[in-house]
Amino acid sequence: MIQPMHTIKTLRERSVLSSVCRRIETSRRALSLLIPLVVTIGGSIAPPANADEGGVSFWLPGQYASFAAIAPAVGWSLPMQSYYYSGSAGAKTTLNRGDTLSLGVDTEFFGQFFVPTWAPDTTFLGARPVLSLAAFPGWNQTSAEVGFGPLSASRSESVTGFGDLYPTAQLFWNQGVHNWMAYVTGDIPVGSYDPDSLANLGLGHAAIDVGGAYTYLNATTGWEFSATAGVTYNFENTDTNYTSGVDSHLDLGISRFLSEQLFVGLVGYAYVQLTPDQGQPAALGDFEGRTFAIGPQIGYNFDVGGVPIYTNLRGYFEFDVKNRTKGGSAFLTVSIPLSAPARTN
Repeated sequence: MIQPMHTIKTLRERSVLSSVCRRIETSRRALSLLIPLVVTIGGSIAPPANADEGGVSFWLPGQYASFAAIAPAVGWSLPMQSYYYSGSAGAKTTLNRGDTLSLGVDTEFFGQFFVPTWAPDTTFLGARPVLSLAAFPGWNQTSAEVGFGPLSASRSESVTGFGDLYPTAQLFWNQGVHNWMAYVTGDIPVGSYDPDSLANLGLGHAAIDVGGAYTYLNATTGWEFSATAGVTYNFENTDTNYTSGVDSHLDLGISRFLSEQLFVGLVGYAYVQLTPDQGQPAALGDFEGRTFAIGPQIGYNFDVGGVPIYTNLRGYFEFDVKNRTKGGSAFLTVSIPLSAPARTN
């Protein structure tokens, strides 16, 4: 739960919180940039999946959390995110995995995402533009009962390699405590993918996602709230002639600073498929899915040799899941600015 913060009584304390907000602008960016690309943590990783082909979605639910609409500092930075997911589908839940119908899918995934990010010193439509490209090495292990009745058999597979590439373009606006962000991101399907395998790191098809975010950040009270919403359009997987439906998603985060460096809070997400898939086996019907989750978060900001470092750790516990695996995930984000911080006189 969010801990109460000491009452701010002096201008000095307010200044401290303001510096925290500025620090977040340079480093927390990890969260918002890192995540849009984390987006598709790959093909058959079943984690943040939703109906969609094999129960796997392009958008990674929870990839955005607090400070989603806070612009990064001008220059280059390197957000890095470690992501782990473990989940399973019940024995009565059928997913189209490994080019066959699978029951009782059980999966684990780990990916180390690297997201080089560039924020040019310019404006466009009154906003700060930001460009990034995410890539990751990862590992996925998936097991399931494939086939039906006397023809069914246990099957387990794993893969280690690299996932797809995820380019992202964003625009950030600010007006006092109010912040807005618009983004477009997508999947370039170049990662490890085999349509006959239960475990994959690539999605197997291209996708595009558009959306926006709002962040309320009050340096005086220390409170922050963020909401990020978007829609995903999936292109056809030409290996399987399968096209996942249109998906919608909402990521939420709320936090409060307990000191200049430490903040705590809650995170959550909702992910709902809007239209049915095309090309799925008749036994799956429309195969529309959904998932919801909630969990805690904690963040800590510090300096190393005058360089501001942003860190965030958060976890999600899924509930009310349909046509996908159900489990939990953990994100560890570290953002390091690569350009020299601007000097103030």
